[in-house]
Parts: sequence; structure tokens; C-alpha cells
Amino acid sequence: MEWKSLLLQLYDYLIVANEDGVICACEGEGPVFSGNISGHKTMDELETKLFTEGVYSQLKEGLKKQVFRQTAWMGIDVLTTVFKEKNHFYFAYTHLVPPYIEKENAASGNFKSSSFIVNSQAMEEVAFKLQKVAAVGVTVLLLGESGVGKEMAAKTIHQIGNRSDKPFVSINCGAIPDNLLESELFGFVDGAFTGAKKGGVEGKFRQAHTGILFLDEVGELSLPLQVKILRALEERVITPIGSNKSYPVDIQVIAATNKSLEDAVAKGEFREDLYYRLNVVPIMIPSLRERVEEVPSLVQHFVQKFNARYQKQVSFSPDAVDYLCLQPWPGNIRELENAVDRLIVLSNTSIITSSLIEQIIPPTFPTRVASPMISQLMPLQEAVEIVEEELITMAMEQYKSVKLASNILGISQPTMSRKYKKIREMQKDGGGLLSKRRILEEQLNKHLRSITIVTAVAISPEEVRNAVEDKKNEELRAPLSQKFTTILQQEGGIKWVFVFQMQEDGKVIHVAASDGFVIEPGEEYIGPPEVMKVIYEAFKGRSGVTPLYEDEYGVWKSSIAPLYDEAGKIMAVIGFDYSEEFVNTELQRLSKQLNITL
Repeated sequence: MEWKSLLLQLYDYLIVANEDGVICACEGEGPVFSGNISGHKTMDELETKLFTEGVYSQLKEGLKKQVFRQTAWMGIDVLTTVFKEKNHFYFAYTHLVPPYIEKENAASGNFKSSSFIVNSQAMEEVAFKLQKVAAVGVTVLLLGESGVGKEMAAKTIHQIGNRSDKPFVSINCGAIPDNLLESELFGFVDGAFTGAKKGGVEGKFRQAHTGILFLDEVGELSLPLQVKILRALEERVITPIGSNKSYPVDIQVIAATNKSLEDAVAKGEFREDLYYRLNVVPIMIPSLRERVEEVPSLVQHFVQKFNARYQKQVSFSPDAVDYLCLQPWPGNIRELENAVDRLIVLSNTSIITSSLIEQIIPPTFPTRVASPMISQLMPLQEAVEIVEEELITMAMEQYKSVKLASNILGISQPTMSRKYKKIREMQKDGGGLLSKRRILEEQLNKHLRSITIVTAVAISPEEVRNAVEDKKNEELRAPLSQKFTTILQQEGGIKWVFVFQMQEDGKVIHVAASDGFVIEPGEEYIGPPEVMKVIYEAFKGRSGVTPLYEDEYGVWKSSIAPLYDEAGKIMAVIGFDYSEEFVNTELQRLSKQLNITL
């Protein structure tokens, strides 16, 4: 038919159905439809499985619209155009977001990697950075959990960069014993040591000359070897073991680690100078948990890969992909790839369903770490709505799919869609229950922050310097303690006022405080993550206020600000602790003042 051949030239996939919605024919290709059409006889049945909202149901109700934007089961946007000829509907589909980047088909126009998956905002940012570093050949440090694709990112830099026709040499620094790793990296000459290979070995540095050297698991390097690698990176000259001759090398170095090198430096396990040499352009590759929307694309990619390897024609049903999207994947992409490999090898059917996966991979659904904060009495229905709003918002932020979010929350897709739409509208207008509380907390935080900043300005650098230089001398700390006592008398609700100093090793030390403070001067303070984060930010010059947090002494909100010397250098930070009771009272006061009902 002319219609059919014409439409297939313009669109990715075509489905023909009669006026009753019975599917008569389908043809084309694309990840949304491949392997997912068979077994579905009507458009209602098909669209229920594939899309969050159906088109045919709207046509049945007399809608005359011809172009629709739909979100498919794997999170891919599809543009659906409907044509009608005589007694048949023609549903023509165009994929708006490609499932994975192919050569000469990337959103950026020049991102040519055929296997680096980019189907989320987080990975688009990574891809942008990869293009930038590939263009100039700068040293790169790839960061991220094990299995997120750091080696693939390194290979992508090689593929799209100016050194693509030059060597790409990779070495795993954690997989080779230290005494062998040096010879692997730098090479050796004939007779350099007992058992040395006749004729010697060139070494990875020289093999990578004019190309790229990828140092994987660089955090596993021993300190003696770190010194030699640092010299090689600084001088770009290599001397093989047992040789007096040096060889210049022109290489781009890419290092990767799943460790925190900053922590390793602080512990003395990694040289600071080597860290800064490698950390020229750090690129953090997010975990799979942070880009759930890419799971369907990755599954499709691995299915194609293993089908070709094992000469099979296996596909995953939409509910199977949903099942995989809801798993935590602590091993990230490597674990997902192994799972798809295992499922294809063990499957006896052409279509893998969620029930089949459950037999091989037991479900592991994420659990909530902490319950929502209900900090005051309120009508039960309002409390239920607050919890519902938070859970729905959390589910959509994590899974970015109405279908997946409804699955994890155990409600129907229409209910999820309706409730989420209502929440979005209320939040946009500032009317959501959580939004109201956040508005009030922002106002309270501004007030508390201003008190802390004004107090910080009023304290002389000399007073702080005396207390910092001799934390045990009570006489030197007396002026600060007296000021803090006055502040407590003037400002209601403050439990403690304190000053902290940061040592070179990163420890936060108590310097001075109001009477009754829980730790002694000179002792290290280690608090919950919520307060430590704000304290560290203050040492960088950014004052801040914590959310309510709990420690062994109670529930608090703290406000922290930096204390500067005469030259504008941060000497310490000052903090105020407010009780939970005070915070709730202030929120109620602000709600009346701003006419916002909690």
C-alpha cells in the first residue's frame, strides 16, 4: 500500500489498526517496539503495556488531534502521528531521544562513541566534559563507583580525540603485584634482573607514546611507585629498569579510581603532589542508581550484544525491563551487563519476562532510610498528605517514570499520574504542604543565618586568635565565653554558641563555647553528616543553616558562619545550636505572620 511504504520512509515504526483498535499490521524497528508487539491484539492492550498514556483511547472519545507526544515504558519520548484512511488508523512513531549514542548520531554532533550510553542529563554532562578533554589532551581523573563505566569513558576520550589513530594502552594498577607493576609500566632491559625476559620489555609508558595511557585503579599504587610515576608525569621522560638511557614520551594520561583520593591523601596513603598532578580535570561518572532512566537503553544495548554473540533472538518484555529498573545495582553497569548476559544464556524462551527474571535474580527493592519529618501535631489527614506528597515526589525524582514510580509505590498508573500532576501544580503555585513548610523554613533559616553572620562580624580577630592559639587557657577564652553568655541572654532559643577550628589534617576542633557545651576545648567534634557538611562549607567561606538533625544530645538546627582575620583569611567558624522546640515554635509564628497555614 502506498500509505504504508511512504510512512515507513518517514517514521521509525508503523502500526495499522482498524476502527475497533484491532492490530492488522506492524512494521519498522526501534527499542520501544522491538520484541514487544507480539501477543498484543489491540491498541488498547498494546498501549497499556508500552505507554504511560494511550492515544487510541483518546481517538475513541472523538479527539481530532493528529500528533501526540508519548512517554514509552523505557523512558524514551515518542512522537506519534495518526493518519486515517477509510476504515483504518495508521499510527506512525518517531523516537525523539535515541536509546544510545551511535557514531555520527550524537546530540552533540561529534560524539562518536558507539557504546557509551548517554540518555540522561547526568550523562550528557559527562559526555560534554569528555568531548572537552578529548579535544585538548589534558590529564583526566575519572571518578565513580566500581562498574560505572570509567574504562569505557577513557576509551571514548581516545575514540573522539585527536589521538584516536594512536595507541590506547591500559593497565590495572590494582591487579599486578607491586614488584611487577614497575617493570610493566617502565619496561626493562636485557639482564636487568634475574628472570628478566631476553631482549627486555618496552613498558606501557613507551607503548603509549603519542597516544593515551590509562591507569585504572590508580588509588592502589604503592607510595614508592607513586614517586616514580610522578617523576614520569612531570618530566615526560622514562628510564627502563637496568638502563641508563632515557626516552621522552608524549602521552595523554587518564587515571581512574573508585576511592576518594582526597581521603587517601589525608591518611598519608597517596602522595598529595601526585594527586594534584592527576586531578587536572576530574570527571565524576554517576552511579546507575542516579540515572535509572538509562537502564532500558543499557538493557537494549546488552541484548543486542549478547544476541549477536550467542546467535540468539531474545528480547525483554516491558515488565522485565521495569523489574530491572527497580533493582539497586550496587555493581552498576557491570552488574547489569552480567545479569543480562546470564538471563540470555539461561533463557529457554524468546521473550524474557519479569517472572522469569525473579527466578534467577531475586528482587531487591530500595528501602527508605529515614521517615519523613513530622515535627508537630497536625490533623491526621494533613500528615497523610505530607507523607504521600514526599513519597510520590521522591519516587518520580528517582525513577523519572510514572510507570516505575507507581510500581514501587504499589498504586495504579492513572492514580500516580493524577496525584503527581496535582502535586506539581501545587508546588508550582507554592501551595503544596511540603512547599509551604519549605517556604517557612527558608524564612527561618535566613533569620538564623543573619544572626550568626552579624555575631561573627562583632567578634574581634584578636579574641578568636587568642582562643585558637591556646585552647586550654581559660583566661584567653574568657572574653569569648562572656560574649556568648550575653548572646544567650539576648537571643531566645539558642542552646549553645561555639567556635570550631579546622586542623591541617581536616579535623574539626572545639575552641571555645558557652557554658555547658558538650565537649571540652581542644577535643575533636564529629557530628552527623547534616551539620558536618555545613561546618565544612563555612570553612570555605559559605555560611549556612542545617536542617533538623538528631544526635545523642537531642534534635537540633545549627547555623554556622566563618570568622575572618584582618587579612580576610578564615581562622575558625562560629555556630549556634537551636532546639527542635524552638524551631517548631518559630515556624508556627512565621506561619501566622506570613498567613501560611501548615
